[in-house]
Amino acid sequence: MTAPAIHLAGVLQGAKATLIDLFDITLPGGEWSVLLGPSGVGKTSLLRLLAGLPCAARLHGQIKAEDGAHLAPRVTMMAQDDHLLPWAGALENVTIAARLRGERPDPERAEALLAEVGLGSEADRRPAELSAGQRQRVALARTLYEGRDIVLLDEPFSALDVVTRHQMQGLAARLLAGRTVVLITHDPAEALRLANHAWIVARGGISPCALPSPPPPRRIDAPDTLAAQADLLRRIGLTFPDKAA
Repeated sequence: MTAPAIHLAGVLQGAKATLIDLFDITLPGGEWSVLLGPSGVGKTSLLRLLAGLPCAARLHGQIKAEDGAHLAPRVTMMAQDDHLLPWAGALENVTIAARLRGERPDPERAEALLAEVGLGSEADRRPAELSAGQRQRVALARTLYEGRDIVLLDEPFSALDVVTRHQMQGLAARLLAGRTVVLITHDPAEALRLANHAWIVARGGISPCALPSPPPPRRIDAPDTLAAQADLLRRIGLTFPDKAA
């Protein structure tokens, strides 16, 4: 696997106004890059443009892989909604994209991936029979089945409870190691736990974040992680009272 760096530069224009003013960043290859910021600032639009999907916003600039090859054939995306087919079992859902492309599915590989995400005994169960965390594990197995160098994650864990979210973060960090991963989140704790590199996305542009020195996935209760989280919260607009009420 050769996971490329991605260069993004330009201005992101919405239907009625500029979403993100002039920016120029490089997302390093083979590592996790996190785009952090409030809802509505244009993070998902950037991700859809990276994926080559239809998007109401327009980029006046460029998105390119630094190795010069096309991005689209090397990209897969995992969203907050698992998008599982309700009438299909977990195994069928893992291979759905390949079948839609007219390819012959590889059930042995799909079964191995379900086992890898802890669902080896759930291959025939339909989404309604699975918990929210289990459905996201199926979605992660489906993402891995695609075998792409670039993985785009659009708040894939935000609808999960705290414990399940923490488990899914650790699982994704392990299984997506070595790929170029771009994660969108509005949660500083998630960004600090998973990011090799992180940026705050705002109307005025995209600015880098300082991260704690331990490599990800980081302990969420470590003092330097907590201090960095407080700093990020301040940067995205949260104010802290001087004294408790």
